[in-house]
Amino acid sequence: MAVGLVLLIAILFGGRPTTPGASPSATASTSTSPTAVPSGGASGNDGDAILLAVGDIAYCGSSADEKVGQLAARLPGTIALLGDNAYDKGSATDYANCFDPTWGGFLDRIRPVPGNHEYETKEAAAYFAYFGAKVGKIGEGWYSYDLGAWHLIALNSECGAIPGGCEGKDSAELAWLAKDLATHQAKCTLAYWHHPRYSSGRHGDNDMTDGIWQALSDAGADVVLEGHDHDYERMSPIRGIRSFVVGTGGRSLYAWPGKPGAHTEVRANDTYGLLQLTLRDADYSWNFIPAAGGTFTDSGSGTCR
Repeated sequence: MAVGLVLLIAILFGGRPTTPGASPSATASTSTSPTAVPSGGASGNDGDAILLAVGDIAYCGSSADEKVGQLAARLPGTIALLGDNAYDKGSATDYANCFDPTWGGFLDRIRPVPGNHEYETKEAAAYFAYFGAKVGKIGEGWYSYDLGAWHLIALNSECGAIPGGCEGKDSAELAWLAKDLATHQAKCTLAYWHHPRYSSGRHGDNDMTDGIWQALSDAGADVVLEGHDHDYERMSPIRGIRSFVVGTGGRSLYAWPGKPGAHTEVRANDTYGLLQLTLRDADYSWNFIPAAGGTFTDSGSGTCR
């Protein structure tokens, strides 16, 4: 309890398958301002940039999140956390007791976005306090950085809680995104946030982020990563963008509410784990890696637009 109390004080004052089809290059089985590239193993053995992605993570009532965290600790790469990082309320206590014991040892590698559970605490105050300046301005929560040859954009999809929402002329986030895309015209671009624009999972499609998706599409972005639905789903490119839902971080797994969506290539809801992306100069590959005890995998590759 003494350790948890110290962590709590520190946080408060600034201081856890069905496969309906696959493309020819993919396989699945059941066996603010740009920040510096994070340290702590951003590259694989061959020098390619590595990104690990997962959302819906730390819950004190489960051991699955610990297995995913242990997997992330063993693998090289920058870590994109896709929101709902500490359950149930994203509070200082949740971050101190549920998130920090497993994930706190490699914070220098982590680049998160907030989810709806972060906003169970007023204005996601504990999230901003825990991760600090690297996650953007307090009250906003969007930022970008470069990883190898790629430009990565972290966005806040809790649209009702941010200035001007996620769409329209009054959206501070959309205006920032347009400027960021114009400034960083990389060959390859990846964006991530919490609520999926397209999903056949429990929560389904979220059209509040359509303006963000369209801005990314118009700029030639290549990949979008999201969480929120507690499952794994890979989509065929929509308006030029391939997307992945990776809500397999440990909180729980959801039953499918119905059939796969029109763009679903692969989906699974029986395995915790994370998505490993290898980012090269003009292309990328992906590999879903199961946590201990899991069997589902998914891999493939794509080229930048």
